[in-house]
Order: sequence, then structure tokens, then C-alpha cells
Amino acid sequence: MATEQELSEFLKSVEKRAFKRSVYHVRNDESALDIVQDSMMKLVEHYSHKPADELPMLFQRILSNTTLDWFRRQKTRNALFSNLSDFESDGEDGEFNLLENLDSSDSATRVESAENSTQRAQILREIELEIQELPARQREAFLMRYWEELDVAETAAAMGCSEGSVKTHCSRAVQALNKALRAKGIQQ
Repeated sequence: MATEQELSEFLKSVEKRAFKRSVYHVRNDESALDIVQDSMMKLVEHYSHKPADELPMLFQRILSNTTLDWFRRQKTRNALFSNLSDFESDGEDGEFNLLENLDSSDSATRVESAENSTQRAQILREIELEIQELPARQREAFLMRYWEELDVAETAAAMGCSEGSVKTHCSRAVQALNKALRAKGIQQ
């Protein structure tokens, strides 16, 4: 059984990586934070009686499941509000223009990142964007293997698939990232 201090130290050690992984998946900082916090709470509530060496695998599985739950909720929410007439107008003339709203929020993000970035930060951002473009299972396998530094067996257990599938997903992810980054002029 993990002590309270071991549990606390474990959660501190995985917090930043879990957040980054969640951001890669859901592409929203607030949602990613909610997912990580929910995962941590589930670990503490349901598995604090487990030995400390089992916590990393349990947490990875909980984080994956919580992320999948988030996507399911988003799919349901999007199905309910897919009709544009459901949106309220926010302009003075009473008209709602979705393209203008999306364009203004995207440009604000670009301006902010351009002001604060150096060449290294730009390259890292390009890598992050390419990771986000990977198919979900490839991205999940890639992040677990190379970001979380889990071995093939641990990744397979956390993803609920075979070790061969993990190797295939990782190989395809690396090939896709390599191709995309070379196309942008970024060499290894």
C-alpha cells in the first residue's frame, strides 16, 4: 500500500507530463487541466490502497480513459449544438458570423506566440503541431513511449492493445513526424 507521501510525490512527478500529454490530445489547456485533475482524483479515490510501484501504470490507464470520456462528452455536446441557429448573436446588428469569430480567436493566438517565441520555440511549436496532427492511437503510443518513457509492454497495457500494435503505431508516428518536419525544412 502506498503511503500518503508516496502518493503525493508520485502525483507531483507526473503532473506536468500528464498535462502536456492531455493538451496534445484535447488541444485546450483548461480541458486538459480538468482531465489531469479528474485522473488524479480517481487514482486517489479508487487506487490509493495499491502498492507505489503499480501507480504509474494505473495512472496512465486512468488518464487514457478520462481523455476518452472527454472526447465522448464533446461528441455528444457537439451533436446537440451543431445547428448554427443555436448560437446567439454577439454583434450589435444581431447577426452571428462564425468565420469572423474563429478568425479573431486564431489571430490572437498567433500574435501572442509570435511575440514571445525564439527560433527554438518555433521549432518546438512546429513539432507539437505535427504531434497533434497524428491519428489518435499513433499520438497516444508516441507520447507514452517517448514523452512518458514507458516501455513497449507498459504502453501496450495502458493502451489496451498488443505490443506489436504499439510498435506499429510508434513506427508510423515517427515516420509521419519525420516526413512532415522535413517538408517544413526542419532537420534532425
